[in-house]
Parts: sequence; C-alpha cells; structure tokens
Amino acid sequence: MRTGLALASTLALVFVGCARTAPIAQTPPAPDQPASAPDDASDDEPADDAADRGGDGPLVLDGTPEDIPDELRERLAQYLETRSASLQALAADGSQALVATRFAETTQLHRVKNPLGARTQLTFRDEPVRSASFAPGATSEVVFMSDVGGDEQHQLFHLDLDTGVYTQVTDEDSRTVGYAWSRDGERLAFANNARNGRDFDLWLSDGRDPDSAELLAEVEGYWYPLEFSRSGDELLVGEYRSITDARIHLVDLESGEVQRISPEEPSAAYRSAVFSRDGERIYAASDREGEFVELYEHELGSESWEPLTRDVPWDVSNLALSPDGSTLAFTTNEGGVDVLRLLDTRTREHRPVEEIPSGVVSGARFAHEAPILGFTLSSASRTGDAYTYDVAAGELTRWTESEVGGLNPDQFVEPEIIQLESFDGLEVAGLYYEPPGEGPHPVMLNIHGGPEAQARPRFSSLTQFLLEERGIAVIYPNVRGSSGYGKEFVSLDDGKKREDSVRDLGAFLDFIEENPDLDEERVATYGGSYGGYMVLASLIHFGDRLRAGVNVVGISNFVTFLENTADYRRDLRRAEYGDERDPEMREFLESISPLNRTSEIRGELFVAHGANDPRVPASEAEQIVEAVRAEGHDVWYMLALNEGHGFSRRENRDAFIELAALFLSEHLLGDR
Repeated sequence: MRTGLALASTLALVFVGCARTAPIAQTPPAPDQPASAPDDASDDEPADDAADRGGDGPLVLDGTPEDIPDELRERLAQYLETRSASLQALAADGSQALVATRFAETTQLHRVKNPLGARTQLTFRDEPVRSASFAPGATSEVVFMSDVGGDEQHQLFHLDLDTGVYTQVTDEDSRTVGYAWSRDGERLAFANNARNGRDFDLWLSDGRDPDSAELLAEVEGYWYPLEFSRSGDELLVGEYRSITDARIHLVDLESGEVQRISPEEPSAAYRSAVFSRDGERIYAASDREGEFVELYEHELGSESWEPLTRDVPWDVSNLALSPDGSTLAFTTNEGGVDVLRLLDTRTREHRPVEEIPSGVVSGARFAHEAPILGFTLSSASRTGDAYTYDVAAGELTRWTESEVGGLNPDQFVEPEIIQLESFDGLEVAGLYYEPPGEGPHPVMLNIHGGPEAQARPRFSSLTQFLLEERGIAVIYPNVRGSSGYGKEFVSLDDGKKREDSVRDLGAFLDFIEENPDLDEERVATYGGSYGGYMVLASLIHFGDRLRAGVNVVGISNFVTFLENTADYRRDLRRAEYGDERDPEMREFLESISPLNRTSEIRGELFVAHGANDPRVPASEAEQIVEAVRAEGHDVWYMLALNEGHGFSRRENRDAFIELAALFLSEHLLGDR
C-alpha cells in the first residue's frame, strides 16, 4: 500500500489555483455538475495505457494497492478504448461538421467533411478543447473554449484554419462562461468575470483580436449570452440565479441598456430562448405556469406568454430555429430519454421525429443557411456520435461512428426504469441495469451530482465493465432534488430538507433486498460532486447495509465547501444548500456534514479528487481522508495534480477507473 497523505496535502496546496481543463458548453453547465464525469466514456477521456503511480507524476496515490492485477487491467483496457464524438458546429450549408473527440491524451477539435468520413484533427493542445463553432459564413475560422489543469478559467481562442494559428481572445486572469456569434460573423458576445472575479459582465469583440473587446454591460451575478437578433441590434441574454429562478434579458447593443423580458411574477426558471426570424418574438422554455418546463411564444413588449407544448408533460430543452424561421426544433426529456420534436411556427403544431433512435440528445443547432439540424446522440449502449436531420427531406444522417474498443455493442446493457416509494410515500425513480447470468448479483448505486441533475441513460465504460465482466448490477437513483420530475420535486431537498434525499436511498436498498436476483449483502455506493457527499452520507445512514463507497470530487463539509468554493459560485450554491453565514443554518449544515460524523461511517472508502477543482476544493477530500483514518479505517486516496472537477486527461481517467474497478471488485466480489 502507498502512504503519504502529507505529501498529497502539500502538493495540493502548491497546485490548487495555479494551473488552468475541463471544457464547457456555450450554455453554462449546472453549477455543481462535474465538468467531466469520472466514469463516462462520452466525456472522451478513454486511454490505452496506465498512469504513473508515483508521487512525482501527475497522480498522488495514497493507501492504494501498488499494482493493478493483470487480468483486470487487460480486460478493462477494451472498455477504456471506447470513445465518443460530440457535434460542435455545422458549416453554413450543413456540408461539414466540427466535432470534439479524443484520439490521444485529451479531447481536441476535428473536422468531418462528409458523413462517416475521416476526422481531421484541427487542434493539438495539451489541454482539452470543447465548445467550438465556425464563424458564421466561414469554414476557415473557428472559436473554441479551453482552460488549463481543470481550473475552469475558460478562455476563448480564435483558430485560423488556413494557417493553423490560434489567438487567445479573452483575459487569462478571468473566466468566460458562454459566447454567441452575430449572424454576419462580425461580432462575438461573451460573458466574463474579469472585473471582480465574481460577476459575469457582457462583452463584445470581433472574435479575432483580443484588443477589440469592449464592455457592453456591467451586471451582477451569473449572466451569459444566448443569441443575437437577426438585425444584429439586440442580444438575448440569460441570468442564472438558481434552478427555480433563471431570467431572460434583452440588451440594446448601441446603448448597452438591459431590459428584463421574463416577468418578475411568477418567479420561474427560463431555461433557454431564441428569437423568431422577424425579431419581434421569442420562443422560450420555462416552468412559469406549471411543474414542467414548457415551450412558450412571447411577443416582445407584450405581457402574453403563449404555451405551445401543454400537451407534453415533460421538460423542454434544446431550442433551435431553422434559418427560414418556419421550424423550431426542441427536445422533451421523457423520464430521462429525449424525444426530438419539430414545431411548425405558423400552425404551432409539433410532431416527434420518429427516425431518431432512443437516447439522449444534446447540442441541437441548425446550419446557418440550410434546414439541417445537427446534434449529438448517445444512449446507455451507444457512445455519443454526431448526427444531422434534414428537416425538408426527413432524412437522418450519422456523421461519426466512434470506436468501442473492439467490443460488441449489442452486448451492452440498456437499463430498465424503476419507480419506488420512499420513506414518506414520495415516488422516486431510477435506472436499473441487470447484468447477464444468474444472480443474486452484487450491486453498485451510482448517485448523480448536482444535486439538480438527473441520471439518464448515457454510456459509461465503467458501468458496462461491471455488468459484463464482474456481474455487478448497477442502479442510478434519481432521488428528490433531481431535475426532470417537476419544479416541486427538484426543491424537495433544499436547505434543511437535505437529508431527505439521503433517506430516499433506503427505497433503492429495499428494492435490492426484495429482488431475488440481487444480493443485499453486497452493495456499494458511488458518486461524484454532490453525489460524493451522498456516498459519504449513505455510509452514515445505511452503513449496516453497505460494504463500500467511492467518493469522487465530493463535498465532505457544507460549511467549508461554501466558504472555499469559487467566489462566482458561492451565492448560487447558497440558494440550494442554505447560507452558512446564518448561525442557525450553519449549525444545521455542520450537523449533517459527514466530516463531523466520521465515527458513524461504516464500510470501506475510496476518495478521488482533482487538485485544481474550483467547485469542490481538494481540501474537502483531504479533510475527510484524514478524519476517517483518525477513526482507524483504511482509505484509498487519489489526487490528480493536473485536474479539476473530474478527470479529463487520459492517464488520470484510466488510473481512476482501474482503481475504482479494483476497489469495487475487492469489496463486492472479495477478489483482487
């Protein structure tokens, strides 16, 4: 076993905040979601070799085994060779696609000139690259986002494809959270916290020269551009305050005047919005009049908000308007699975696109000059790939076919949706993956972060390995506080109701106990970010029913987390967890924090973190490791010195999954 927590702590202090990796999309991610899910191949971080396991490399391993058994490593290697591709942009006529995928150490940009054609690499950075787009009207200019070392200080870069030269467009001492091109490609709007490190002001530049940037509007809070009007005179802007309070504003580009479009009453979340072709209306997704996020049409300057999808009792997202303004594409999240729908803006009738396979649709966007809709599609049994749908012809086209390590994708397991009654009668749902062969099978509960997120059927190399190679069943719970089930449900864990979400895990443990195909004596929990807190809390509340837990970039003390998370995130998180400055709330947060209850933790523990994490600082991991060890328990600990809120680099991701697979095998199967 390796030891040396003191070394890990020292190095973390040296490296936290001094490097800059994980990418973001043009619309900012949920405030507590891992920038790269540690076990998900759809994040494009699989690899073909193991990481350096010494203290002098990118990893500090403390209390972990010296070696990974050859049998496990060799069998797992194929699963780590799965990769995916995500659509970033389409050429104006839809004839080319810009995708992000990984062939070496990190995710980079590639151009695909015809469906299923060669992926030509465009960027060759040490750091991962995501969220890219062609400049409108050009296929020789690209803007992309990247950070360094997982610190999420994302910067914009302009890439000239004719010369291969890229230029940093934004201030390296700040964070950029979103951007949007004008229709003519002459202006780029972005949000950036250069002024004080906390508030995201709105800026305009030409997208090419860093000296062209000019302040458009000084604001307070977490703002981001959505879309330019077709005339180029106005900018649609979003403001995120909490999962239940998100606003839309209109900015006059000549005067810089900011006008709120979404009304103060009722208070609601306006998740996304796009201009109509004539610029006189917007289409917006909001939960303003009900439990779910519906599609609305709003005439600017009026008080009218016309509901368009009241017949679909599910959340709407992924809004995109065709170039001629006649078709609005959107998705509905129906129990975790996306249905892509097309709405005729003249008749206001909508229909599902039947040609698209079941799965999760993300990043939907139209080509600028053609009725071709591009998106990324993934599922539990398919890694993500880029697709287009020709609205006029009704044709679905696949642009990439990502590698699956030589495995047979027909053997990948799809989940069953389960619905269970929790301790207080509330119905909670989850995804149940049953392995092949006879049971009773050991079980891993994989708990999502957020907490305002949702377990959805996306591909996970670790999940499929555990199912196929280890016979371990996997359940993804959607406890109260998860999104996708209505705004009342997502608020049921707020503030002092925090531990009710932990108690919901009891319903899934009861399901395991009552299922003859599952072994209630061999159960472990696994989770990242807020899910990491849930792992620690589960070992307290249900330690007699759990053997082990894997805590990835998780919260161990809500007070220290809130005090040390990045400045721009603190108020956003207080809206969810409570304000630690209030003495009564502080006392409550301390009382439920696993760090203060380590004597109650039962079961084995594996903790993994990134040293540069701005969301959940690495100190959250260090303090729980030290405290649990002080109680006389062994803890496996992994610290990646060049990572942040998740593992984006190939070597780190591989090392983590190898250790997680070994840890779960050892404690659920009793083998090495």
